[in-house]
Amino acid sequence: MKLLCDHMLGSLAKWLRIFGFDTFYPDSTTNDDFILQIASREKRLLISRDKELLIRAKKTLVPVLEIQTTNLTEQLQQVLKKIPVDEEKILSRCTVCNTLIHSVEKETIKDKIPEKVFQTRNEFWICPSCSKYYWMGTHYENMREKINTLVRKEPL
Repeated sequence: MKLLCDHMLGSLAKWLRIFGFDTFYPDSTTNDDFILQIASREKRLLISRDKELLIRAKKTLVPVLEIQTTNLTEQLQQVLKKIPVDEEKILSRCTVCNTLIHSVEKETIKDKIPEKVFQTRNEFWICPSCSKYYWMGTHYENMREKINTLVRKEPL
């Protein structure tokens, strides 16, 4: 399922990408009319806290999921309650631009990542669109724990 998070939900959009969901997140200059056009044209579920935007979306038959909290974990729980996670897609998208990332040979990126990372890590990924590099750094275990907890639907 393709998703679209509105301007109020940047952290949620990032985490939905971490979970492997194709998630469009508009920049700050994108107006509500364009958001609705994208959602309609690309058949995306609109995820929003903006009551006016949700009403307009419903009128144009854009499917919506209203987020009712500002707490990120609760937002994720609300979305994941409605949309199943494909565990094979977790950590498959760029958190910046939403593109699928690809494995890359360690030696080919030696000059593009910190030396300590190059010395201590063996697996790397790159976003072919924005050239962001990924590896399983110290943050990975914390992310993985949050992912596992939310997928198993255990309380944090």
